[in-house]
Amino acid sequence: MVGSGAGGGPIAARLAEAGFEVLLLEAGGRETGPDYEVPAFHAFATENEDLRWDFYVRHWADDEQQQRDSKYLAAHDGVWYPRAASLGGCTAHNAMITWYPHDLDWEAIARATGDQSWRAIWMRRWFERLEHCTYRRRPLLTSKNPVLAEVLARLPLPNWLANRSRHGFDGWLGTSLAKPTDALRDPALVRLLLKAAEGALAAMLDRPLTGFETLRGCPDPNDWRVRRDACAGLWRIPLATARGRRSGPRELVEKVERLYPNKLTVRTGCLVTRVLFDRLGTVARGVEFARQPHAYGADPRAKRDVWPPPTEQVDVRGEVILAGGAFNTPQVLMLSGIGPRHELHRCGIDVRLDLPGVGANLQDHYEAGVVYELNRDFGAFDDCTFAPPGGSRYDRCFNDWTTGRGVYTSNGAVAALTARSRPELPVPDLFLYGLPANFHGYHPGYAAELERNRRHFTWTVLKAHTANRAGRVELVSNDPRVPPRVFFHYFEESEDATGEDLDGMVRGIELARDIMHRARTVVHKEIVPGAAVSGTDELRRFVRDEAWGHQACGTARMGVPSDPGAVVDSRFRVFGTRRLRVADASVFPHIPGFFLGTAVYMLAEKAADRILYDAPRYL
Repeated sequence: MVGSGAGGGPIAARLAEAGFEVLLLEAGGRETGPDYEVPAFHAFATENEDLRWDFYVRHWADDEQQQRDSKYLAAHDGVWYPRAASLGGCTAHNAMITWYPHDLDWEAIARATGDQSWRAIWMRRWFERLEHCTYRRRPLLTSKNPVLAEVLARLPLPNWLANRSRHGFDGWLGTSLAKPTDALRDPALVRLLLKAAEGALAAMLDRPLTGFETLRGCPDPNDWRVRRDACAGLWRIPLATARGRRSGPRELVEKVERLYPNKLTVRTGCLVTRVLFDRLGTVARGVEFARQPHAYGADPRAKRDVWPPPTEQVDVRGEVILAGGAFNTPQVLMLSGIGPRHELHRCGIDVRLDLPGVGANLQDHYEAGVVYELNRDFGAFDDCTFAPPGGSRYDRCFNDWTTGRGVYTSNGAVAALTARSRPELPVPDLFLYGLPANFHGYHPGYAAELERNRRHFTWTVLKAHTANRAGRVELVSNDPRVPPRVFFHYFEESEDATGEDLDGMVRGIELARDIMHRARTVVHKEIVPGAAVSGTDELRRFVRDEAWGHQACGTARMGVPSDPGAVVDSRFRVFGTRRLRVADASVFPHIPGFFLGTAVYMLAEKAADRILYDAPRYL
């Protein structure tokens, strides 16, 4: 297993639990500490040298347009894109938002592959299997059969009897539902902002909100009935936390490692350089890796003067499974001779399989921050240093966190609002979340800016279900230390010919502005984009200049053998090979939902089940 993130970690654990010997290779380390554990410190985790890799990506091929981005760094010819290198992968630094994908995301995969096991009705069971929900009462009647579970959910039975929400209660991923006052201990201000958000959403819909669309009605966005009916609304944010601490694949892997030490072997600081094949060239027999911490060029402490280090090879009786993420999985495939012929030739790599889809189809959401300065400080943060203990100041908030309570148990977001940028859309495509900070994108040093001023408030606007399929991950060298080049090709450089993504982002910014106009009694001024940026054309320019993303996927996409752009089949097997699979965010044909984490967890559970089903042939 190559990679220990949202895909690789759960799969390795599931296979070991089933009795198979698994070697889990992770290029990062096992470091932990407050930046990892404390939910409110997740921004600091993204900049922690023990946890991070630094990728610099291009949003635009056009140099003039790219350089208009205030986050662009000429020295790196790109915009910083946070990635994690640690046990747990990017789940070690993400914001822990655990938001169930839309049903149409799964239905689209079923149509693209012809595999009905990807249909939404069948996929919910994987969520139920992985989740350990702590915020809903455990019902008396549950079922692992997805058809029976659906029947029970639809029957007019009380919630304490039937699992009408179809949450999971016995899984490995702890989930909690953040209270708005967890992030902002100012009840009057919270009420004002949430009331303004409800008013703005009702105005956008041109009707009063229903019970399902307000926090007072159904604040849980992962309730099966909410997902089934594709409701818009105002929501509390589900987080992957347990007892106020981050919860994720790291905890699962370490638990299984303790329980089954003879089955699961975890090696960190191991950079996989290529997949090994048999003499025929199509059957994966193992991997080659360099056991050297900080070997990869994106590591801020990369050891560029020591190369090549000794490499090791490991042969497997079963399969090789790649789960390195949307940037590194295609890189390993191409280093192994699997990818676009012209790109392999350019880098001096012998072509094993000409698969033009490797590295193509790169997708992401679009995001932008709408930042305000309020007319008073958040007094609730007076005793919060937002730093690990040990400094000269006493941190009451950290002390509260050690007992599982207080503002540090949340990721900082007050609440989330979902809406449709166009009324005819089948599901909401806009996600706005409010946080008491100045957040307008990722750049080195951004984490310190978040808490520097205690009177900033941001609505982050996210556009989901984007039309952009034009992004690429391109190999630069046959040296496995060298990170690939990443091109997203935003907006008009992509397949968004009608401008729906751009206009959707503008609509989201207008919605955020409407919210704060309704809460204007506490607003001093708008900082980003600023009051001077008004009108549709100016907002479009702002979005084109300043939008960002952080949920890359799709670079080894799933499909059918006749699809020239597909890399894997619906069972995660790389076309043209045997005993080689990809099981991470790379395989999604279209970017799912609002946040990738939950979808990848579900994919991992499904992949583990599929691998176990196929495993007897290797025994």
